[in-house]
Amino acid sequence: MKRPERIAKPILFILLALPIAALVYGVFTEALGANPIERILHETGEWGLRLLVATLAVTPLRQWTGWNWLIRIRRLLGLYAFFYVTMHFTTYLWLDQSFDWPAIIADIIDRPYISVGFAALCVLAPLAITSTDGMVRWLGGRRWRLLHRGAYIATILACLHFIWLVKADLAEPLIYATLTAVLLLARIPRRRAATVS
Repeated sequence: MKRPERIAKPILFILLALPIAALVYGVFTEALGANPIERILHETGEWGLRLLVATLAVTPLRQWTGWNWLIRIRRLLGLYAFFYVTMHFTTYLWLDQSFDWPAIIADIIDRPYISVGFAALCVLAPLAITSTDGMVRWLGGRRWRLLHRGAYIATILACLHFIWLVKADLAEPLIYATLTAVLLLARIPRRRAATVS
């Protein structure tokens, strides 16, 4: 009998590719509505945030359920989160701003939601680069784990990005922010136990 992660990983890989495939299909079939750039920005950004939250959920779920195999899909979730966040920012740079660097730099400086979104991407980049087994060995387990706690910061920044972006209808971004808060608070007893021991 196959171990659960051997079945889950390929299925998850395909499922997480479907949103970007649907967007590419929508571009070629002109099915993204009156403002396709805004649709692509929204979809890629929200999928990036969903997957960041899902990545944070792996450790508490593993502890609560005893399903240790969940830890083996965390890397896949994290890399897909980085992929969607990168696609979100690339869409902004290319399709929305046409690589107008003075305007982009002014946006990053002047608009808080763009600043924190860019900061989240900057935090995620080294996590993606160091996600391989070889990098774990090179950095050492302790330093690698410390670096990858940056995922907490990136998810908080992504939630702020979403909250400041929508301004009025806060229901959806607050759901993500609440889930993030719950998942981070769930780690506190474990951290305290590790400190005491």
